[in-house]
Amino acid sequence: MTNGFHFWDYAVFIAYAILILGVGLWMSRDKSGHEKNAEDYFLASKSLPWWAIGTSLIAANISAEQFIGMSGSGFALGLAIASYEWMAAITLIIVGKYFLPIFIEKGLYTIPEFVEKRFSTNLKTILAVFWIALYVFVNLASVLYLGGLAIETIMGIDMMYAIICLALFAAAYSLYGGLSAVAWTDVIQVVFLVLGGLATTYLALNTVSEGQGVLVGFHKVLDAAPEKFHMILDEFNTDGSKNTNYLDLPGIWVLLGGLWVANLYYWGFNQYIIQRTLAAKSLRESQKGILLAAFLKIIIPIIVVVPGIAAYVIVSDPSVMAGLGEAGQMSLPSAGQADKAYPWLLQFLPVGLKGVAFAALAAAIVSSLASMLNSTSTIFTMDIFKQYVNPEASDRVTVNVGRISAAVALLIAVIMAPLLGGIDQAFQFIQEWTGIVSPGILAVFILGLFWKKTTNNAAIIGALVSIPIALILKFVKNESLEPWMHQMGLTALLTMLVIVIISYMDGKGKDDVKGIPISRELFKTSPLFNIGAFIVCLIVSVLYCVFW
Repeated sequence: MTNGFHFWDYAVFIAYAILILGVGLWMSRDKSGHEKNAEDYFLASKSLPWWAIGTSLIAANISAEQFIGMSGSGFALGLAIASYEWMAAITLIIVGKYFLPIFIEKGLYTIPEFVEKRFSTNLKTILAVFWIALYVFVNLASVLYLGGLAIETIMGIDMMYAIICLALFAAAYSLYGGLSAVAWTDVIQVVFLVLGGLATTYLALNTVSEGQGVLVGFHKVLDAAPEKFHMILDEFNTDGSKNTNYLDLPGIWVLLGGLWVANLYYWGFNQYIIQRTLAAKSLRESQKGILLAAFLKIIIPIIVVVPGIAAYVIVSDPSVMAGLGEAGQMSLPSAGQADKAYPWLLQFLPVGLKGVAFAALAAAIVSSLASMLNSTSTIFTMDIFKQYVNPEASDRVTVNVGRISAAVALLIAVIMAPLLGGIDQAFQFIQEWTGIVSPGILAVFILGLFWKKTTNNAAIIGALVSIPIALILKFVKNESLEPWMHQMGLTALLTMLVIVIISYMDGKGKDDVKGIPISRELFKTSPLFNIGAFIVCLIVSVLYCVFW
């Protein structure tokens, strides 16, 4: 693909890189007479406005796993994969109304810190270790792998070199500047992300229509692959055989079952996501940022799923493929290599726009890497180092430990990333393996937040037994070909049952002394938030009705 990149493509990409590094380092600088303290480094001095929070949430969320992994799932599964995005919009509303008021009232740095205040230091440590392992070995490693795959496919650079370059780019500003550098550069990253994504969608649909425009292309995609535009998949094909796609997205159970576990855990209790909202100027500002992110989630499938479906139609149409020439045969996506769909499309963009689209992909990768690194270092520093190594550590020591721990996490992820080679539909892989840990964490948090009888002993046992429950159900699922989302839903319910039973045994039906007092006033939201939430829910309902 190297012959597909021209001077102006390199110029656009280099300009993007200089802009991001410049803004990141500028925002990282210590103000005159003020040395960066823990609140500055880990919570951006609690100064983020709503629009920075909303855009940063999306930049942290949209990464290689969406651009590449979700486009690959669009190629293989179709629009049904957009359930992750559209249901996330509803989930963000729930998080903004019911979770954030409690978190911000308690002045948290980290999600494990909430566990300590509600339960105990022991449980906080257990969950902190869970999160650090998940971020390093699954999230960071998979984002680096997918980013390396994209660069290798587009530019012909060896994957290992590509992974190292991405790691160094993310480290260049995030390790020094902390959350402030990450959040403010995310505002720029989102602009590149959306523009580049829209350019790729335009190109894909225009290619399908053989130059007749986007609308003609979209109608042709609808006509050529109507089966790719069903949000609710059937369990069996028309010939009576098992629909293998149902195992990843099990029909109506996507709306009623395990996907709620994935979404509520990710948006409500995931450190590298929720950390942005904790850095807001105020609760109202944070809720406005959540609302902006919810609206943005609704349009994300246009730039990450539709190109994958269009690539499927292009590959299946001999006449369109003939017009692409020899370049069209290079790194061709297939049923077994669906994740090549998005990088494959980028090679056909015009000179200059290819640089913009590649910058968008890099923006998605680097912003997520930076976010994950900052949150990993926050959890390690505040919940492990300050708890067990040096409780009296100064701000200077705390910030330096944050930087060192982020660097170590990044190094481990760089080593792990190439080992993920050969995985198809990496987006689904990430969701499935995160689903081993997330149901137990969700059960602990939901009951800890809203059921005052939940005891510390019950929460610890529930968190620990959730992993073997998930693994046993995963084994049973593999044997009986049951959707993995069912495993997530069942694990969450069984873990909650364990916690409830042990809580009653411990507390004899009485409220726990650390139970959180809940009042209607605590969850009162502004008219702007209420109206925006209603509009988001209405749009998502209409989309499901249209593409049912």
